[in-house]
Amino acid sequence: MTRAAVLGAGSWGTAFAKVLADAGTDVTIWARRAEVAEVLHTHHRNPSYLTDIPLPPLAATHDPAVALDGADIVVLAVPSQSLRANLEEWKGLIAPDASLLSLAKGIENGTLLRMSQVIGEVTGADASRIAVLSGPNLAREIAVGQPAATVIACSDAERAVALQHASATGYFRPYTNTDVIGCEVGGACKNVIALACGIASGMGLGDNTVASIITRGLAEIIRLGVALGAEPATLAGLAGVGDLVATCTSPLSRNRSFGHALGTGGSMETAQAATHGQVAEGVKSCTSIRALAVKHDVDMPLTTAVNQVCHEGMAVREAVGNLLGRRIKPE
Repeated sequence: MTRAAVLGAGSWGTAFAKVLADAGTDVTIWARRAEVAEVLHTHHRNPSYLTDIPLPPLAATHDPAVALDGADIVVLAVPSQSLRANLEEWKGLIAPDASLLSLAKGIENGTLLRMSQVIGEVTGADASRIAVLSGPNLAREIAVGQPAATVIACSDAERAVALQHASATGYFRPYTNTDVIGCEVGGACKNVIALACGIASGMGLGDNTVASIITRGLAEIIRLGVALGAEPATLAGLAGVGDLVATCTSPLSRNRSFGHALGTGGSMETAQAATHGQVAEGVKSCTSIRALAVKHDVDMPLTTAVNQVCHEGMAVREAVGNLLGRRIKPE
């Protein structure tokens, strides 16, 4: 039987561990806090996230060595900006041919590296061992068994298929792809556009505005993706449009909820409270994505506006005014 270690017991890590277990994969989930691991292991519930959802029998531990012992698949389910530090601790425990599957969606601040690049740099693993998962995957909906699809991308097509089989269930349908860059760019950038949609909603703006932001946001994502070597078709699929629509429109989206709080006039602190302490990846990644866009001479006005609101003290109405004041031009 395939054995998977899920490193991270947040909402998405917990939901994906359930997916793997339901698919027949032997799963051990690692939790940073010992008391969380104990409840997961003994009562098959997460006391901190998705608390009302029963989980299938799965092992849980606070010890990464126990979680990683004999694991064929290592699922990295920690926030993007803490991935490097965690991997430095774990890299010596990972089997030399294990598949490394990233659930993190972001661009690392400072280095401007995608998550697969961070994984390769820290672990020394060949790119053929590193895969990423991205799609319209709101954790709660998946955890309760609502139908969803996703993309698993890996330069090694056979490894992608093996990961596909390890996570396919009656409610969770993974597709495979070799465009790692496209999946990662779509997954990282959609969080920033969701912040913009949340801000607009919080300001009382309607569906026309949100649809316009999603559409122009997709244009930004495609421009950056193509500049980095992504396939446009990937960004027109589940890892691009699919993930973007779900994250920009659902009240379950942490990034949209954070933006909504800002749009109502809230501070960064009150917006963080609105997400119940969970990480809104776009808040940190908007800075690195903007820097990556500048590096590659890609125009990303929505991303720039979000970064100005989150990190440069710009009022949301000023940011919206700047966007509306841009010169008109052909689409």
